[in-house]
Amino acid sequence: MSNLPFSRPYIDEATIADVGEVLRSGWITSGPKVAEFEARLSALFGGRPVRTFNSGTCTMEIALRIAGIGPGDEVITTPISWVATANVILEVGATPVFVDIDPATRNLDLDKLAAAITPRTRAIIPVYLAGKPVDMDKLYTIARQHNLRVVEDAAQAIGSTWKGQPIGSFGDFVSFSFQANKNITTSEGGCLVLNNAEEAALAEKYRLQGVTRGGWDGIEVDVLGGKFNMTDIAAVIGLHQLAELDAITAHRRELAQHYFATLGAEFEAKTGAQLPPADFTDTNWHLFQLVLPERMTRPEFMARMKEHGIIAGFHYAPIHLFKLYRERGFHEGMFPIAERVGRQIVSLPMFYQLTKADVERVCKALWDVLG
Repeated sequence: MSNLPFSRPYIDEATIADVGEVLRSGWITSGPKVAEFEARLSALFGGRPVRTFNSGTCTMEIALRIAGIGPGDEVITTPISWVATANVILEVGATPVFVDIDPATRNLDLDKLAAAITPRTRAIIPVYLAGKPVDMDKLYTIARQHNLRVVEDAAQAIGSTWKGQPIGSFGDFVSFSFQANKNITTSEGGCLVLNNAEEAALAEKYRLQGVTRGGWDGIEVDVLGGKFNMTDIAAVIGLHQLAELDAITAHRRELAQHYFATLGAEFEAKTGAQLPPADFTDTNWHLFQLVLPERMTRPEFMARMKEHGIIAGFHYAPIHLFKLYRERGFHEGMFPIAERVGRQIVSLPMFYQLTKADVERVCKALWDVLG
């Protein structure tokens, strides 16, 4: 029996055929497919302006730049995320400030947020780990009270909702990733949801060297931009994936429910492992994650699951303990919940082609390894 990966992108033959058509068209960089993809995304997000990029990392950096955040400013975020979430703060010259996580949701603990706000705080970057949003009402209440911008790291949250509204259809800046292991992919890429046409125009400048064009040969550069544009090749993949978003989200929720049902009500008590919150309404179930009991190390768990033909991943190591951040004064013991979760968290198989039989195979291995 072949190994079962924790993630696998789904690309159908119709997508492959349309990629071929783009290649034959002669227009393979940013063009009509990018414009169409942005329009479809805007419709998903209630008509808000959307611009696409070559990653979900640069979208956050550009949001910070549009918000005017730079040297001397502080930006609050979580220690449990891909390191890009904090790196973009450094990229604009600002200072990252970490707040410990909620032990149940593993997201930024909003009850600890106010204590981290100083006169230098300009923004918050919440992360929706595994696609689960934070309490959006509480988040934006705090942001309004302190006049803070919000850059939502919704990299994993396309298809997630809050009180029936899609993440991205409300709020401030919202950043999504379309990297290969996300619920929908463009192979690499991302998008940024903005608040108005002025911000969208500035985002366009930042993604392509600060250039503004007009007429036949008019060109001007008035901001320092980069090279962050999405190609039509990526966009046509995204168009096909976006059309399947509802089906993808529904299937992942069914798989998550099957994980809970198959593991049984006594799994946590008997193994000491911690399951994710059983949210089948708002979460898109980008990941299905366990926090392991302290009696077993993550490498030991991953090795033993591999013996059963199951490949586990982990998301994420605590950002503040990387050398780059230790050199900035962060150290062990500052965020104990994040450090425990970051040491013990594992991601189990969860992707569109996964079947309920696959879930049962994973659950049997979990009981063998942890029970």
